[in-house]
Amino acid sequence: MRPPRARYFNTTGPCGPQHHYMLPPTQRLPQARELIEMDRYFVLHAPRQTGKTTALRTLASELTAEGDVAALMFSCERAKSAGDDVGWAESLLLDSLREAAARTGWPEELLPPDPWPQVTPGSRFGSALSEWCRRCPRRVVLFLDEIDALQGNSMVSILSQLRDGHNARHEGRPFPASVVLCGLRDLRDYKVASGGEPGQANPASPFNIVAESLRLGDFTADEIAELYDQHTQATGQEFTKDAVDRVFELTQGQPWLVNALAFEIILQMGTTSAITDGQVEDAKERLIRKRATHLDALVARLREPRVERVIEPIMAGMWPDTDNSFDDDISYAHDLGLIRGTRDLEIANPIYREVLLRVLGQRTERFVKADPHSFVLPDGRFDLPRLLEEFVVFWREHGEVLIRQEGYHEAACQIILMAFLHRLVNGGGQLDREYAAGTKRLDVLVRWPYTGPDGDRLVQREAMELKVWRAGENDPLPDGLSQLDRYLDRLTLSTGVLAIFDRRPEAPSWKERGAFGQATTPSGRQVTVLRV
Repeated sequence: MRPPRARYFNTTGPCGPQHHYMLPPTQRLPQARELIEMDRYFVLHAPRQTGKTTALRTLASELTAEGDVAALMFSCERAKSAGDDVGWAESLLLDSLREAAARTGWPEELLPPDPWPQVTPGSRFGSALSEWCRRCPRRVVLFLDEIDALQGNSMVSILSQLRDGHNARHEGRPFPASVVLCGLRDLRDYKVASGGEPGQANPASPFNIVAESLRLGDFTADEIAELYDQHTQATGQEFTKDAVDRVFELTQGQPWLVNALAFEIILQMGTTSAITDGQVEDAKERLIRKRATHLDALVARLREPRVERVIEPIMAGMWPDTDNSFDDDISYAHDLGLIRGTRDLEIANPIYREVLLRVLGQRTERFVKADPHSFVLPDGRFDLPRLLEEFVVFWREHGEVLIRQEGYHEAACQIILMAFLHRLVNGGGQLDREYAAGTKRLDVLVRWPYTGPDGDRLVQREAMELKVWRAGENDPLPDGLSQLDRYLDRLTLSTGVLAIFDRRPEAPSWKERGAFGQATTPSGRQVTVLRV
C-alpha cells in the first residue's frame, strides 16, 4: 500500500485535509449555518486567499451529508468573459452549476434537470433553479463563489432573478431555500450592483433582507499556533513561541501569509531544526522579494483611483479629504484586505506595509547609482551619516522630477526617501517602517547586523522619523522632536534622526540653509535634524 502523502502548508487554491494543514473551516463561519437554517439569503465576503472557498465547500458537504439539504457550491468565475451578454452569462453559470453537481456523486434524484428549461434569456437562470427545486426532494442551498466575476448587466440580471425567486417563494414557487453570495465585496456593493446608484443602496436588492453580511476573519494568534502545531505533531519539527508570535505580528493573521511563511521556511529554505523568529524574518524578506501571485494581486490595485484615495493619506500620515464617496472607498480597500479596519486607517499588516512602499518606490530606486557596499564601515557597521549626506545630493538632483511623476504626490517625499534607504540598506540590513493616517509622520528603523570585536553577532539600530512641512502649517520641528522622543523610548535608543521635507512655496532654497543640524528632544536626547 502506498504510504500517505505528507501534508504541507497550502498557498494555492482551496485546502483539503488529506493534503494540507488546515483549521476546521466551518468553525470560522459559525453564523452561516444559523442563517441557512433560517432560509436566509446573505453575503459572505473576505479578501482573496483567506479560505472562503474551502469553508463553503466544507459547509456544503456537511449540510448535504446530514440528509435534509442538497447544498452545492459552484464558481461564477467562468461567466466573467460574458460581460454584459446576459444570455451567455446565464449559460456559463448553468454549465458551471451542472458540472459542480456532477462532481458531488449525488444520487440522480438530487441532481439538476437535463436539459434546462428553454426560456427567454434574462430569466433562464431563475427558471432553471425553480425547475431543479421543483424536482429535488430536499431543500436546495446554493453557494455562488466568485460572484464578483459577473459584470454589468449580467450582474444586475442574475441578482434580479434571485430577488424575484426569493420573493416568489412565499407564493409557492419552488426556489433555493438559501443563497449565499461569496466574493470580495461587502453587502452594500451588491445592493448597488442590483440597480442602485453609488451612495444609494437599492431597496429592491435581494440582500437587503439581512442586517449584515458575514466577513471571514483572519487567524488569531492561538489559531496560528494550532495550525503550526499540526506540522509539529506530524513531523516533530517545532515552531518556537517567538516564531509564532513574530508570524502573528508580521501577518496579523492573514491566512495566505501565515501559510506562505511556513511553506517558505520548511520547503523553500529547507529548515529541518526548530523554527525560530530569525527564520521567520528571513522568510518574510524572501516572500517580499519574490512578490508571489497573492502579493502581486494586491499591488495591481494600487493604481486604482479608489484605492489611491485611501492608501495615499495613510502613507503621508495625513487625514484624508472626505466626501460622500470616501466611506465607500474605505470599505472597498478593506474588502480587498489592504487596510486593517474602516475606522483607524492603517495598512492591514507589516508585510503589506512593506510591499506597498517598495513597489511605489521602484521608479526612485532606478535613479540611485551609489554602491551599497561603500556605506559599510571598516568595523562592519552601517554609515548612516554618509547615507544621509548622499540623500541630500540625490534629492537636489532628482527630487522634483520624481515628485512630479504620476500618482501618490502627497506621499512622494516619504516614498522617495524610503526607496533610497531600501536601495542602499537592502542585502545587508533590514528596514522596519510604521505609518498610519493622521500621525503626520513615518517612522523608520534600520537594523544592520555586524560582527563585534569579540566575534559576537550584533545588530546596529538606527531610528528615523519623517515629516513634511506643507503650506499653511506650522514648523513641524517641535512635534517631530516629541514624537521622535517617544519612538526612541519604545526602541530604547539614545539618539535618532528627524527628517523634515519643506514643501512650502516660500521655503528657502537649499543654498540658503544647511541641510543638517542638531536639536535636543524634550527628554534631553541629542538628535540629528535633516531639512531638505
